Amino acid sequence: MTVFDPHTIHPFLPNNLGFGGLDRDDHARGDDSIFSQLAQQKTTRYLPVWRSMNLFAPQATENAPPHLCWLDPTQIAAFAEYNPIFIYLGRDRDNHAYIALDISACDEAKAARLTPGHFADLREASPLIDGDEGSILAYARALCFWHQRHGFCGVCGHQTILARAGHMRVCANPDCNAQHFPRTDAAMIVRVTYGDKILLGRQAIWPEGMMSTLAGFVEPGETLEHAVAREVYEEAGIIVKNVRYQHSQPWPFPASLMLGFSAEAVSDRLQINHHEIEHADWFTKADIQQFDEKGMFLPRKLSISRRLIEEWLNR
Repeated sequence: MTVFDPHTIHPFLPNNLGFGGLDRDDHARGDDSIFSQLAQQKTTRYLPVWRSMNLFAPQATENAPPHLCWLDPTQIAAFAEYNPIFIYLGRDRDNHAYIALDISACDEAKAARLTPGHFADLREASPLIDGDEGSILAYARALCFWHQRHGFCGVCGHQTILARAGHMRVCANPDCNAQHFPRTDAAMIVRVTYGDKILLGRQAIWPEGMMSTLAGFVEPGETLEHAVAREVYEEAGIIVKNVRYQHSQPWPFPASLMLGFSAEAVSDRLQINHHEIEHADWFTKADIQQFDEKGMFLPRKLSISRRLIEEWLNR
């Protein structure tokens, strides 16, 4: 069993939700009896997910950091009538097995009554939660979301059934038998600088005053670097050079992998595409220090965009 040390495999501290925390135990996924085996082990931990929200333990004190909440095998029988989805996640450093348990078919009152703690959006808790625990919850949320949206075959339209302990779905139509695997959407996010300035923009749907780095999805047939150059040009009319990878972050809201880059602008002349973004501009460090006075703010501390900005601010 190997649970990778994130401080060893990453050149810098990994981003929130990117610590890992589990041996994903790939060889066990092919064992059709894995769930019945794990149900017999008292140390198995079930992580309920309700409509894309994770379960958090009751806080001992008002300012205590959040922790994931798990159920043991004796506590899951109450959910049988809701046909929960079981997904084997792997084992932690102490050899506890983790199973995601999607109970979205429960109504809110029953879900709350049948579980300790409370359900909440992981984005609100992850800046404070332990690195391993946050990563495990993100993993569980991402797989539950995928299962909820792939109950039917994209090839022939028949129902699909769970396979490989929740890491695959197979078309139930014997004439099709297509295999479907969890998908991750690659998205680039980039810190663009020009001299002593950084380029920040905003989308109209964001909270008023929030400014962030530019981002977009990678299209078929593109390299990551090409996606960076294309998105920056499409949104802000800026040509970039020296595109360099920085670090990545799982972002299961709903199913992305954020790939962080830095790039230098050839000029600072902006041509905003208002069909893509509402506004963008260049900011110095002094400008950002005055954001509060101007009713502006940076993205959440858990996000890779915030880290890209703070790395530049702290140089």
